[in-house]
Amino acid sequence: MEPESGPSASRNRSQLSWVNLSRNLLLAYQSLGVVYGDLSTSPLYVYTSTFKGKLQNHHDEETIFGAFSLIFWTLTLIPLLKYVFILLSADDNGEGGTFALYSLLCRHAKFNLLPSQQAADEELSSYKYGPSSQATASSPLKRFLEKHKRLRTVLLVVVLFGACMVIGDGVLTPAISVLASVSGLQNTEAKLTHGELVLIACIILVGLFALQHYGTQKVAFVFAPIVIIWLVSIFSIGLYNTIRWNPRIVCAISPHYIIKFFIKTGKEGWISLGGILLCITGTEAMFADLGHFTALSIRLAFTIVIYPCLVVQYMGQAAFLSKNLNSIHNSFYDSIPGAIFWPVFVIATLAAIVGSQAAITATFSIIKQCHALGCFPRVKIVHTSKHMFGQIYIPEINWILMILTLAVTIGFQDTTLIGNAYGLACMTVMFVTTFLMALVIIFVWQKSIVIATMFFLFFWLIEGVYLSAAFIKVHQGGWVPLVLSFFFMIIMYVWHYGTRRKYSYDLRNKVSLKWLIGLGPSLGIVRVPGIGLIYSELATGVPAIFSHFVTNLPAFHKVMIFVCVKSVPVPHVPPEERFLIGRVCPKPYRMYRCIVRYGYKDIQRDDGEFENHLIQSIAEFIQMEAVEQPQFSSSETSLHDGRMAVISTRNLESTSSLIVSEHEDVGVDNDIPSRPITLQQLKSTFDDDNTQVRRRRVRFQLPTDNGSNHAAREELLDLIQAKEAGVAYIMGHSYVKARKSSSFLKKLVIDIGYSFLRKNCRSPAVALNIPHISLIEVGMIYYV
Repeated sequence: MEPESGPSASRNRSQLSWVNLSRNLLLAYQSLGVVYGDLSTSPLYVYTSTFKGKLQNHHDEETIFGAFSLIFWTLTLIPLLKYVFILLSADDNGEGGTFALYSLLCRHAKFNLLPSQQAADEELSSYKYGPSSQATASSPLKRFLEKHKRLRTVLLVVVLFGACMVIGDGVLTPAISVLASVSGLQNTEAKLTHGELVLIACIILVGLFALQHYGTQKVAFVFAPIVIIWLVSIFSIGLYNTIRWNPRIVCAISPHYIIKFFIKTGKEGWISLGGILLCITGTEAMFADLGHFTALSIRLAFTIVIYPCLVVQYMGQAAFLSKNLNSIHNSFYDSIPGAIFWPVFVIATLAAIVGSQAAITATFSIIKQCHALGCFPRVKIVHTSKHMFGQIYIPEINWILMILTLAVTIGFQDTTLIGNAYGLACMTVMFVTTFLMALVIIFVWQKSIVIATMFFLFFWLIEGVYLSAAFIKVHQGGWVPLVLSFFFMIIMYVWHYGTRRKYSYDLRNKVSLKWLIGLGPSLGIVRVPGIGLIYSELATGVPAIFSHFVTNLPAFHKVMIFVCVKSVPVPHVPPEERFLIGRVCPKPYRMYRCIVRYGYKDIQRDDGEFENHLIQSIAEFIQMEAVEQPQFSSSETSLHDGRMAVISTRNLESTSSLIVSEHEDVGVDNDIPSRPITLQQLKSTFDDDNTQVRRRRVRFQLPTDNGSNHAAREELLDLIQAKEAGVAYIMGHSYVKARKSSSFLKKLVIDIGYSFLRKNCRSPAVALNIPHISLIEVGMIYYV
């Protein structure tokens, strides 16, 4: 038997490896339409941007050879070495980007500034991703950073600044890509004017943004073949130009030509690096879009397809320019043989649209993650794909991006000026990524500080030279990403500051549990049939809105559930780990707590099942507690707003606690004795007038013998009867104001800035998909 098991196991392994390889090859194909559209369209404008301005007096073969050598080594060191071989290994549960690096740091060191974090969050399966952090517990650097809150704040500001630059990319990428692609029309017999080219570019841009609500997946899968055709085209044209015009360009791969370039051009050559760096714009997408693919698929696509095609294209374009110096102003289209000009022009325009699509999608994703960190106002998030998780569309941001992109296109009307802005934005994001990666090497990978320092200095030296050249061109368009980043940073700061002040107020004004327990199970008020869901940002304690409500209306539901919806520093929380259930007071009070946890890339879906999952989770908690009760009888206080349990809610199905049955919710529920006749009639009238809101209704029943004791059975029966009587959602309708003693700046931020954002963003009830007919809002003024 043993000799036969060897070949069999070998065949199984080979089949698995073949399945894995074929899956990665398919993902590599799909990544061409999502990740590489921007990077692959850079040849449209790199040489034109490089040789305009200060290098106008150095239009000769030696300078062009040096420029190509710079492009070759820039592509080799940053996209290939830094991103493909190093950065793609620093994923967070398969996710990439600056927020993934920040999330890893927050989990392996106490850098997190999110409120309402609990020890139970560290038990999430996705929280434990990566090496254990025990080995770095004694690190002096780690203790120093954890001790000083200001340093942690600086780290968050750096991350948000990088995020703002990504938003800037979302504005500038469509502008430069589309404008550069249509510039080829100047070479045709029509000889369109510059204004007509800008008009055509604007029409394409409006169409691009108008199609965003269809989602990236459809566009990406359709356009992946176009990117492949584009790559084959630029490879073939590059190879043709190299052979025909100047085969000696192959020698320029030697870094010796870089030295000769700077010796000859001096300061002008250094300033021209602002154009050279455009050859790596779009590189960040390889890491940011990692969650949709795999590291291996992205590596395969870049090393086998993207890298060779780009190198050969830049080589061929340089060979052409070395013999046609007058074509520098429109180098790409001039280098195309006349017979294939129109097919290449069409493909270039479509490839530019694909590149723009990727940048816009990345902007949506970044804003969603900023919101999860509590650093961006609530916006409408639409999930555009049932199959590819994370593909989202944000209408408000989409139209703002469109307006800004059109303003940049019409305002500059020149790819060189837009390129100055674009290069600064992209290089700043890379600069931030290098800094965060150095910290990940120390705290997550647990490598020596010497290794992290070598990585940090090597890439910061390269990127710092490029960034300094980009900053020289601030007055020539480079100010655009800085202004955009400043604008979005102000929005993020004001929202984050106001949210934190409001949370601190809730934390200081919690209702005393001793006072509640002293009132007895009735709480000194009338307990009416039904369930009251009290929403709050507090993960512990009773919020002030509860006391404010019962003070003005001394009645409340028989079952109370304090709900806290919060974000945790992981990309995704598995559905079976989403709910944390616990008690607030002793059993007779019928008061529970539910903490709903989401990752920074999770989408809160409006599937209408939240109530049912919540009731089922509490029933499971009651049943579990009844089984484990003897273990906790000696510690009664542990059941009072302390002990929490993770309850799985992946599927709505019958369990040992409850029997689940479904039926269509039509007409009046005459079999529910706890619901008054008047309320039944009102519900019937509402259903008749609003037939579109009818949905399936889930009925819970108690099993004849579920093995629980009498007290637990009685509690489950109360829960079911309360659910049948109806569920009400109670939220605070808050007005946040600065205290009279506050400084002028604080009053400006809170009373004007934060109030404006709150009034013009989506309300919490809409963001949490709370049914409007069941909502009760409690007005409160927060003096912070």
